[in-house]
Amino acid sequence: MTSKFTDHLGRPIVAVTGMGVLTSLGEGVEENWKALTSGKSGIHTITRFSTEHLSTTIGGTVEFLDIPASNAVERSHAMARKAATEALAQAGISGDFDGPLFLAAPPVEPEWSARFELGDRVPEAAREGNAYTQFLSVLREKPDLAMHEAMLFGTISERLADDFGTRGLPVTLSTACASGATAIQLGVEAIRQGRTSRALAVATDGSVTAEALIRFSLLSALSRQNDRPEKASKPFTRDRDGFVIAEGAATLVLESLESAIARGAKVLGILAGCGEKADSFHRTRSSPDGSPAIATIRGALEDAGLDESGIGYINAHGTSTPENDKMEYLAMSGVFGDHLKSIPVSSNKSMIGHTLTAAGAIEAVFSLMTIATGTLPPTINYDNPDPAIELDTVPNVKRDQAVTSVLSNSFGFGGQNACLVMTAEPA
Repeated sequence: MTSKFTDHLGRPIVAVTGMGVLTSLGEGVEENWKALTSGKSGIHTITRFSTEHLSTTIGGTVEFLDIPASNAVERSHAMARKAATEALAQAGISGDFDGPLFLAAPPVEPEWSARFELGDRVPEAAREGNAYTQFLSVLREKPDLAMHEAMLFGTISERLADDFGTRGLPVTLSTACASGATAIQLGVEAIRQGRTSRALAVATDGSVTAEALIRFSLLSALSRQNDRPEKASKPFTRDRDGFVIAEGAATLVLESLESAIARGAKVLGILAGCGEKADSFHRTRSSPDGSPAIATIRGALEDAGLDESGIGYINAHGTSTPENDKMEYLAMSGVFGDHLKSIPVSSNKSMIGHTLTAAGAIEAVFSLMTIATGTLPPTINYDNPDPAIELDTVPNVKRDQAVTSVLSNSFGFGGQNACLVMTAEPA
């Protein structure tokens, strides 16, 4: 039985009442939205650490926060905390949040420099043993609590739970580039199932290091167009050569519509649909026929109670890698057919780069801002279109166009696919 507070399947409608975001473009929703819709790039030459001898020397790193350069846990937590603080303030929630926390976080681990430093502290007598024995001998003699905490996957979520008074055991997840969208989906499902009236969905990634650049370079995933950093990320173009690695964080306060209205909160949008589908084709490559991504998009539309004509704008995954952009176009074409030609599709990764585990949540914030402002952010650097990808990419300049529904795609390494449908009001 439906009501004004339930959807087409009789589930509680999930509203967004607060948003926070931080990227290389700046801190806060307003600052980011102004820069994004102006076509400004936050991608630059990396100076935080040495990139000597690396094939990629550019990124969308966050340089305006005073955080230890070599500590991905500290950077990720600091960015998440700022984004969550902004979101909760906008939602008008102070004191304990009193709802569950779902966090998308990078699978961080100690840098090799830290491991070497640890090795230097191994007593001479213990160096004949295996690595595990050496490690234990060091920790027994002089525990390194900071390194120990950095190696615990749940560290960031536990800190955030303490910071904001969330309820229950905080959930930390890492589903590659789909992580941010997955965190939102878990919050949506918790509310739909009646387990809570509110949830905090946070995504953060401060894991850009020399090692990260090396690892992604070995996968041939990163752009090597270092000479003009702001021009390197160019989704859906003929001369795209890889994504630009970046950092950032975003938070969404999710509430049942009934709860939001009861407390007089401003509703910023509706999380109407979520789709999820695994792709077991390859560790990094997507299935050539696009079938898992097609199923993910269709799942999100069905979950929202919409058909292919119900989407006014698509916030593309749009990484600027040769294969992913091609696959995403194939998937969108498979769902929308000829109708795709009339749907604007743009990628904010052309400006902020790929924020990895944070991307899905950052793009959800931008999708909701698109609905709220009636402004479509552009795909910049769209100077050499790929003739095999026929899309209205909102090329280079923002467009004023009212939309009431947005599809946001997140297709990640390891076969992780998640899509979100956001609307101005219940479908």
